[in-house]
Amino acid sequence: MKFIISLLTVMTVASIAQALPLPKGQQLLSLPENFTAEYNFEGIVGLDNCSGSLIRFENSRDTDSAMVMTNGHCLEAGFPKPGTYLYGKPSRRSFRLFNERMEVVGRLTATTIIYGTMTKTDMAIYKLSETYADIKSKYSVNALTLSSQRPTERTPMEVISGYWKRGYSCEIEAFIPQLKEAGFTWEDSIRYSRPGCQVIGGTSGSPIIQKGTRTVIGINNTGNESGYMCEMNNPCEVDKDGNQKAYRGYSYGEQTYWVYSCLNQYNEIDVNVPGCQLFH
Repeated sequence: MKFIISLLTVMTVASIAQALPLPKGQQLLSLPENFTAEYNFEGIVGLDNCSGSLIRFENSRDTDSAMVMTNGHCLEAGFPKPGTYLYGKPSRRSFRLFNERMEVVGRLTATTIIYGTMTKTDMAIYKLSETYADIKSKYSVNALTLSSQRPTERTPMEVISGYWKRGYSCEIEAFIPQLKEAGFTWEDSIRYSRPGCQVIGGTSGSPIIQKGTRTVIGINNTGNESGYMCEMNNPCEVDKDGNQKAYRGYSYGEQTYWVYSCLNQYNEIDVNVPGCQLFH
């Protein structure tokens, strides 16, 4: 996948075959000093190989255990196989937490992988040892709110990466019935407009935020690097009639609002809830 993941391979000997290298000649230090000036990093997190965000549901309480969202392909155990998901697995993952000024103010610790998959969507949600109140009190950082509504075309959006400490701005150009890449299939994928959101490796798991809000409307996950068809790092679009096309340089995100169809009476993700739309 372009699996906008793991620029870990840029730093070390490549140990993840699916990692995306930086574009030729591009280095983090070459970015303009004011590149991130327009972006609010409050609640953004950085992982060892990806990006993510501190999220809450629309009706979460301050006393609830906080959550972090990233891609399913960013899970510490590697890619979940097509047609599989993780649910309620122990974790001790650590996340760097940013404030609005892009400063790392502390580290958050997971206790559980609540849910993770690369089927239908590409998403992992972790439960943390801290509550939202704990994080607010200790770090003065508020969580972003995960939207319960499917976004719409032409919505202005931002992709903000805690791995690279940079942001992107564009809009939702279109929704793709299916996006396929190396055996994985995602549904109702979000295609970004250009220029503005030509994301790179390491931005995987970054929240797609509705511009001007604190609302997460999707999750960044892949892009076509070379124009190849349905291969690793080269997703292809599949229309409603089954026709496949690939576009070099196009970037994509996945839907997250489906989570709300799986909340139980305790406001927890439960795939056994009737009508749950997450893959299970």
